Amino acid sequence: MSALTVSQEPDQSWDDLVRFWEEMEWPEGSKVEIIEGIITVSPAPGLPHNVTASRIHRRLVSAIPEEWEVFQTLAIAVPSRLGMLIPDIVVAQLPDHAESDTHIPAALAQLVVEVTSRSNARHDRVSKPAAYATAGIPLYLLVDRWAPGGPTATLYGEPKGDVYRVLGAAKFGDPLRLPAPFDLTLDTGEFPET
Repeated sequence: MSALTVSQEPDQSWDDLVRFWEEMEWPEGSKVEIIEGIITVSPAPGLPHNVTASRIHRRLVSAIPEEWEVFQTLAIAVPSRLGMLIPDIVVAQLPDHAESDTHIPAALAQLVVEVTSRSNARHDRVSKPAAYATAGIPLYLLVDRWAPGGPTATLYGEPKGDVYRVLGAAKFGDPLRLPAPFDLTLDTGEFPET
């Protein structure tokens, strides 16, 4: 998988950038995000990536409070980091009346999950967690199929500034515990390694 970036005018405002993101006709099936002020267009992820996201999604649905939702294609806005990000999974409690029908403020998310793809793993390891921590999202789960030491799942929490603390890590095959309000143990042995 490879990504295409679209540069914008340096003096464009956040609102202009979001309007461009919302109104442009992007290739069907692609994932279009604004990462650190740059619009990034990626092809749809492959089967192992989707299987991993689906298995996590299924576990989360059984563990969340009734008023929360689990999404796989919901954009979250982090204007302070010039980010309009689409995590592989977002768990959020939505307000009764949304300000936008294309995205939600990142502060509404309780957990975000990213499953790395080979070509853009850096975003999931560096740029996105900095944005998620800045927004105060309590938990970030990184499922890194391309980690240098082999596939891993790492749970981050306790955001401070743009940094998270590692709450737990597991090599594929080992369990990984998500704390309250999830109180859930993920079996990372269910995740495809390739």
